[in-house]
Amino acid sequence: MEGLHELPRVETKPKPGGPWLRDSWQGYLLSIVVAALAYALHYLPLPPFRVMSASGARYPVSAAIIAIVGGVLVRNVLPLPHSSVESAKGLARRLIPIMIVLSGAGLNLLRVATVGYTALLITLVCIGVSMGATIWLSRLLGLWHRTGLLIGAGTAICGTSAIVAVAPLVEAEDQDLMLSIGTINILGLVLMFVLPAAGGLLHLKDDAFGVWAGTTIHAVPQVVAAGFAYSAPAGALATLVKLVRVTLLAPFLFVVGYLYARRHGSRMSIQYARLVPPFVYGFLALALLNTLGLLPVLQFRFGASPLADILTNMGELMLTLSMAAMGLEVNVRFLAHTGGRAVLTGVAASVVLCVVSLLLIRVLL
Repeated sequence: MEGLHELPRVETKPKPGGPWLRDSWQGYLLSIVVAALAYALHYLPLPPFRVMSASGARYPVSAAIIAIVGGVLVRNVLPLPHSSVESAKGLARRLIPIMIVLSGAGLNLLRVATVGYTALLITLVCIGVSMGATIWLSRLLGLWHRTGLLIGAGTAICGTSAIVAVAPLVEAEDQDLMLSIGTINILGLVLMFVLPAAGGLLHLKDDAFGVWAGTTIHAVPQVVAAGFAYSAPAGALATLVKLVRVTLLAPFLFVVGYLYARRHGSRMSIQYARLVPPFVYGFLALALLNTLGLLPVLQFRFGASPLADILTNMGELMLTLSMAAMGLEVNVRFLAHTGGRAVLTGVAASVVLCVVSLLLIRVLL
């Protein structure tokens, strides 16, 4: 994402109390209001916001998805000042690195070992195939290279989280981020509803469908919803496989950062110490602390709460707020002229991923 991982710049600060400051707070306030409304819609007790299953209620449409849609509506309906849009952009840039770090508190690195070698092999192959297929398809369809990389990351790993983590490594601009996030979120919702029906038609066993859903659907809530819609055993395995994909985000970032740096500079010019932004190390540190059980359980008057859960919830809140801010940047007229190729690329890449994953499952499981 443009400006998320770069050298500090000296900027001229406006005088306190001027119109810039007023419009800046207007952008912040709009982002907060949109995020709050997104959470209200997220918890609505009706489909598709809430889906009931044998294991209880699920909320597959994340607040972050609703927030970015809400931000887009506000941006294109209300006549917002340019400075308000810029301040919202600055808010997103500040929150996203913190969100990525906090998300590490919800990961257990040992899950990679518990998922099973066959499922892990299928997951790794699917990550490589989906990334490679997306890059090739983006070139074939004439999509911007960086947008293709982000769609590939979202398809291969974990949707929006992977996109916002990869964006600074490939020097993506804001329009790349908007197109890729919109494409991936739409396709993730489609797969969430389509895959259980397709699995039934194909008479897939629970373990086969669990691996299929876990290796192909983009976001964790969508995987959980699709898996448990199929069966409880399929839901448990799908969730585990998906969490392994999320855990692989860290090595994936290292590989993407290294390859992008090699392609856009000579070997001698690569600064390996700065190849990956600092928030990746924070992400790994919290994941390691959680894996080792070093994050304590906090005691409050109303009860106890694990620090890992608190940090993870804070990360989700920041993601929703940053998505609302990013939605306020989106110009629908611009996307209408450029979004078709992104969606087509994402659809084709998702189809390739689903087919390859299913073939591997048929052969190996």
